[in-house]
Amino acid sequence: MSSIHIYWDESHFWGLLAARALTAWSVPHRLVRGSEIADGALAGKFGEVPAALLVPGGRAKGKADRLGGRGMDAVRDYVRGGGAYLGFCGGAGLALSTPFGLALSPWTRKGYRNRLHHFLSGHVNASLDTKNDLVPDGMDEGLLPVWWPGRFDPVDPAVSVLARYGKPGPDFWVADLNLATLPKGTMADWENLYGVNLSPDFLEGTPVVAANEFGKGRVVLSYAHLETPASNQANRWLSHILGRVLDEPESAVAARGPVPAWDVAARPVVWEDAVLIRARRIMEEIIRTGAEHFLLFWRNPWLLGWRRGIPGAGVNTLYSLICESLAAEPNDAALAFWEEHRDRFRVLMDLLGNGLTGYLLAERLAMTVFHSDSGAVSKEGLREQRRALFGLPPEPGGIYADLAGLLEELYWRLSLTRNT
Repeated sequence: MSSIHIYWDESHFWGLLAARALTAWSVPHRLVRGSEIADGALAGKFGEVPAALLVPGGRAKGKADRLGGRGMDAVRDYVRGGGAYLGFCGGAGLALSTPFGLALSPWTRKGYRNRLHHFLSGHVNASLDTKNDLVPDGMDEGLLPVWWPGRFDPVDPAVSVLARYGKPGPDFWVADLNLATLPKGTMADWENLYGVNLSPDFLEGTPVVAANEFGKGRVVLSYAHLETPASNQANRWLSHILGRVLDEPESAVAARGPVPAWDVAARPVVWEDAVLIRARRIMEEIIRTGAEHFLLFWRNPWLLGWRRGIPGAGVNTLYSLICESLAAEPNDAALAFWEEHRDRFRVLMDLLGNGLTGYLLAERLAMTVFHSDSGAVSKEGLREQRRALFGLPPEPGGIYADLAGLLEELYWRLSLTRNT
């Protein structure tokens, strides 16, 4: 079977989702860096030209920066020559015709006039085009997961729309509001009373998954995360797409079940590294503190939820990468890297643990005294704390960026002897 390359840079925990799905289905794959792509990874540097480049979610501009000009050209040459590109969320955004995009699709990215509309997450009903061979027979609708998606601007009819948004599913949230818990008519009342429009209805009928040709190759872009663990219909669709890309028989595709559920906290400790084990405990204490003060909570066993403004995605990323690294058998490349960087990681982890605990408690205090108008907690002070710890959206920074970078480098090395 041909292999699939997963573009690893700037993937955060979305890269882990993609790797888990392919591992569960015994699909050979390799995590590749932007520098490797620039140096010929897609042209067969590792033995064969991959059947597809899978680009997970994450910050599209960060992915482009890590590819650089040579890497961007290498991706275009690969697809133009007959390769397949499969992009999820940020990976879809990277392929669009934007100032920093690959222009594999003639479509562009449409922004959100209301910033709160960007913070949409959960499953959504979608209508699918079964006339396209990339859609399974008989699957004319599905419940698909989206996690803070961007939006397509469908400026060219040559692109095929594979799925369009329908009504929100039962677990759909807008920022930190669970729509299923709101009495009927609440959002309309809010708009009439306060001029605040939180309804996701503007998405209905707009594209969520699309495909087009680029040269001899094929481009599939999805703001739905079809690799989401235990999302049956989404997983079935992803399996079908992989079957087409890998030219597999229908029997092989049908034999694959859903991607297994992912309980991050239950991951075993295989590599008994004291620094990583301590880091895991620090992150668990941070999550516990956040949960006790109504700032963090587990939406499901792999995904945190958080009050708007809290850097929950960064916490989720660090914890997931730590747990998955501990669950791997270390190889020589990982051990050598960790020997060089372990002490720096430990120092940074201690700084984050102390700083983030104080920051979360300060956010909680600010919420408590909000109506007293005392000004006891400075908004600018909280902003500066967050900047030092995590940077400011949309670009990661601070201590978090250094820690995430070290963990992503480590996990990439841990993956080198697996799944190929």
